[in-house]
Amino acid sequence: MTGHNPASGKSMNTTGRESLVAAFAYWAVVFAAGFILGTLRVLALAPVFGEVASVALEIPVMLAVSWIASRGICRRLNVPARLAARFVMGGVAFALLITAELTLSVYAFGQAAGAWAGSLGTPAGLLGLAGQVGFGLIPAVQAALRPEI
Repeated sequence: MTGHNPASGKSMNTTGRESLVAAFAYWAVVFAAGFILGTLRVLALAPVFGEVASVALEIPVMLAVSWIASRGICRRLNVPARLAARFVMGGVAFALLITAELTLSVYAFGQAAGAWAGSLGTPAGLLGLAGQVGFGLIPAVQAALRPEI
């Protein structure tokens, strides 16, 4: 990703770095919020409402957090409102999220990697995965809906 982007006056290499730095910041903010909300979900909501319902309650909150975090990070780090830059940001953040979730499952909770992957096929797992895909797409959706963000 080298060259010059006449629209922004920045080199394409700089734009790529901005997207990567933004991806890490976006992942870190949303992962921290998810860790807190996930703990609340498991300890307080799931015993009362069940696993699927508690995940369904958590997803809109996490997507709202993701939306706000993405908007703020993109503004603060000047990530261009180009779909390519935003897909890089969201895709890398999604990859970090899945990697962190797998790592925690294996090393913190003693779950086999195959068991973790299999859990994604359960109703609660599929709902959670859909929310995570939404998290990954939010930066690009924001650029498509409001290019000034």
